[in-house]
Amino acid sequence: MSSILGTIFAFALVFGILVFVHEFGHFFMGKLMGMRIEVFSWGYGRRLFGIKKGETDYRVSLIPMGGYVKFSGEEAYDRPERLDPRDFMAKKRWQRFLVLVMGSVMNIILAVVLVAVINMVGVSVPEYQSQPPVIGWIEPGSPAARAGLKPDDRILAINDQEVATWNDVNLVVGSKPDRTLHLKIERAGQIIEVPLTTESRTKYQMGYAGFFGKILTQVAMVQPGSPAEKAGLQTGDVILAINGQPVYFYQFVEIIQKNPEKPLKFLVERNGQKIELEVVPRREGEIGRIGIMQTPKSIVRKYSFGPALVQSVKENARLAFLVVNFVKDLVTGEASARQLGGPIEIANFSYAAFRLGFLAMLSWIALISLQLGVINLFPIPVLDGGQILVLMIEGIIRRDLHPRVKQIIMQIGFAIFIFIIVFAILNDVVKRLPHGWESLLPW
Repeated sequence: MSSILGTIFAFALVFGILVFVHEFGHFFMGKLMGMRIEVFSWGYGRRLFGIKKGETDYRVSLIPMGGYVKFSGEEAYDRPERLDPRDFMAKKRWQRFLVLVMGSVMNIILAVVLVAVINMVGVSVPEYQSQPPVIGWIEPGSPAARAGLKPDDRILAINDQEVATWNDVNLVVGSKPDRTLHLKIERAGQIIEVPLTTESRTKYQMGYAGFFGKILTQVAMVQPGSPAEKAGLQTGDVILAINGQPVYFYQFVEIIQKNPEKPLKFLVERNGQKIELEVVPRREGEIGRIGIMQTPKSIVRKYSFGPALVQSVKENARLAFLVVNFVKDLVTGEASARQLGGPIEIANFSYAAFRLGFLAMLSWIALISLQLGVINLFPIPVLDGGQILVLMIEGIIRRDLHPRVKQIIMQIGFAIFIFIIVFAILNDVVKRLPHGWESLLPW
């Protein structure tokens, strides 16, 4: 019960912040342009409660799936002679454009500010994510193994898209399940082309290749009385090699499990110094264990104000392009619809971020805010981008579209909007069913 209440609270907190910021953008620019604002609502449908201050009703409405700002005269397409100078439709096109675009701009600004704050506070991130994509380990039988990839291969590009870090590689591969990718590889000074067909993993159908970087293993916790403690391993130690051979994160557990009661010589980095320790895994059933919790080696990134802001702009720009590319891949069938997250998934991830702490919550709000800002600019009627497109068409032809045409566009847009919402909710539900969408079929 507590997790359900926590999920609802976290979702309301995240969604409330995002909706308020978005609608405040419209509200602020509308006031700046001298428009009369009748309603500022969090949620749709029937008014639940609120206050009326001046000419504006600030309210909370029944359906918490968004919000809106109602401008006086915004639907008066066919009555230009009856417009008040402060009505929305009485304003010039450039003024209406600024009002429409400001919601998304505020969401993007929020994302940039929050990421900059996180960069200034400093966060611990896996070191390998920002390293060049040089393969350190390949899972036996994986797509990478079948494609003939080898350790020390460096991935230069995927589908003619250059990849500079493992973060770039993971994002490209993860968004393309069950697809043939064309990798450009540098091997022993030679450039070769390698086709690789990914697999689909997890309920989100994430693309999986089976190659991993040279990810060092860091000790996160040592159990009291364990073989690791007896050998002298400490929290924070980074394991560089075992028995003289470099060992990476995904190999580490396998080596330990295959060598119960056999002495292993660890080369460990501790506070910048390299030391050797002998660890004898304890036999538990048929496998060996040494009693530690391990994680990929992490580093703390922390910036002063200026660099933090610059880095935030770069990160958000990269993520914005990823959103656009993902939607393009979704339309062309290159990405799976199961990778989409609707209200249920957003609520679950919001609760997970809430439990992880303040910085995790800020990071999650920044990510969703950026996506909301970008998607709202897509040229879909009902969304801000659809209305901006109409304004641009009117600007090009230098006259307003016929009121009936605008009404039809809005009705089509509303139907599309309802379809997207229903599909997103159903998509969240079928991820939890054993056979996905097929579970809904009666035969």
